[in-house]
Amino acid sequence: MLFGILGSQLKQINNTFNVLSQALDSRLICLDLINRRTLICAVNQDAEKSFKKTVEVDRLIDMLRDANANELQKLVVENVLAFNETFWIRLAARTDTCKSDDDKACTIILCLQKDYEELALSIMSIVDRLVHKTNEKIESATDVLKEILKPVVDEVEEISWPPRDPKALMLMEKEIIQREQEGKLDEGFLSEVNAQIRQAKEDGDKPGLEAMLQKVLQLYASRVLSKRSYAERGGEVLKTEQFLESVIRAPEEEWNRLLISGLTVGKGEVLPEEFYAVVKKRIERTLIRTEGGSYQQRVLTEYLKGIQSRAEGIVQLLQGKPQ
Repeated sequence: MLFGILGSQLKQINNTFNVLSQALDSRLICLDLINRRTLICAVNQDAEKSFKKTVEVDRLIDMLRDANANELQKLVVENVLAFNETFWIRLAARTDTCKSDDDKACTIILCLQKDYEELALSIMSIVDRLVHKTNEKIESATDVLKEILKPVVDEVEEISWPPRDPKALMLMEKEIIQREQEGKLDEGFLSEVNAQIRQAKEDGDKPGLEAMLQKVLQLYASRVLSKRSYAERGGEVLKTEQFLESVIRAPEEEWNRLLISGLTVGKGEVLPEEFYAVVKKRIERTLIRTEGGSYQQRVLTEYLKGIQSRAEGIVQLLQGKPQ
């Protein structure tokens, strides 16, 4: 059952949540070590590598210690992957080394110990909030995806693609438009859809689910890319740009017909080389306007590359060239 699959894979679809959870669990090590004042030394065969790692961790600890409240939160978020068991052990060791037999230094040492203990508690608190916030986002993304897929899932939640009811796709597209307007189709949502696609591919027995999720990404990309038009410049209509935008807006099932009707190798007026050029330009614009490495950037550029690949295939076919 589709929604059962989505629910059971919740923990598998977000590696970030797993990392955060591990960081949250490993904080207990720090509490225990600091409270017991036990210095733990690990002997590493690769001494140089171990030394460099220690230097990196010490540098991070120093930055965290010297940061104000706002800077600390930003640093924790940016370095969340670093808060593993090694980090907490090193922080505990730094706290433990704050000892001295010199009575004159006692006050300073106690202040340093207190600083490190407060730092550890502050980091733990921020990581804790990140874990809960990430968990909420995962659950929210799952709920949004369920609502989008609801029109194409039958009453017993069987996976059937294409949907038996032609109107189902229209309802799904309407749902995507509404959710996009509400700002619900964010990175968390795209991350989950991609994770579900990977899982479906690995399972190998849910081709209908994989196609369904791919359609979700196609509709999303079409919606986002259609928001901005480059078909007019100085009152002049740029036919090639206009043609590309008509393909972007169209369902993937209609691409062949549109490309054959619009390109000169078929029945149209647009040269293939000119079409490839505007697709390339649109990809460049997308790369500039989206965050590097984001799921949004990947989904939008893959959609445009899919259009170009389809056009190249049709051109080769109509020219009688082997594909």
